[in-house]
Amino acid sequence: MKKKIIQISSGRGPAECCWVVAKVLKKFLKEANASGLSYEIIHREPGDENGTLKTVSIGLQGTDVDSFIKNWVGTIQWIGQSSYRKFHKRRNWFIGINQLDATECNHKMKDSEIRYEFTRSSGPGGQHVNKVSTAVRATHVPTGESVLVSRRRSQLQNKNEAKRRLLGHLQEKQLLRIKDRIKQEWKNHHQLKRGNPIKIFKGSDFKPRQKSKKYRSGRKSMKQKILHQMDE
Repeated sequence: MKKKIIQISSGRGPAECCWVVAKVLKKFLKEANASGLSYEIIHREPGDENGTLKTVSIGLQGTDVDSFIKNWVGTIQWIGQSSYRKFHKRRNWFIGINQLDATECNHKMKDSEIRYEFTRSSGPGGQHVNKVSTAVRATHVPTGESVLVSRRRSQLQNKNEAKRRLLGHLQEKQLLRIKDRIKQEWKNHHQLKRGNPIKIFKGSDFKPRQKSKKYRSGRKSMKQKILHQMDE
């Protein structure tokens, strides 16, 4: 199952926009959880005010993750009075939600990329410790990363443990590279597009703004009925 990376950004906006990022993050994660998606916070950049965020990046996985993302990616608008500048006239604040390239994050280590070397274990362990090559060194050929495991009694156990540890080591380094790339993208972030927001929230309670719709009733009013009878 492929992972998707979403970045919620204030677009270098003021403290109000950073506050909106933090509020949107809570709603975003709540809806992701309700949709059965798993998530992890990959990177976050705190804002200048307590409880605010300049940017945050989330890794998402699960069924229908693409449909979920489609309802969020774009410009988010908040309509409300600033709590940091009470006499500020501006009441419309904008942040952006973007999908980042997760190609590197979705790379899977193949067995064909691992080279195993078997050597004799060293140290305490009984009279057979130096007679059987149970220690295993696993090397990821494309990157040169390697681990040595000798704590298990059998070669197969050490091989499985070496593969598991090598995978964890590579994933950790991969995550660090992704964080560095996300941070660099944040530094190069351009001004947000303010038109056509995909979601609008309002007020201090941050409720979604519903677009008003006009419905035409099929039933005639009493006045219309009387006029109709007079015409007859």
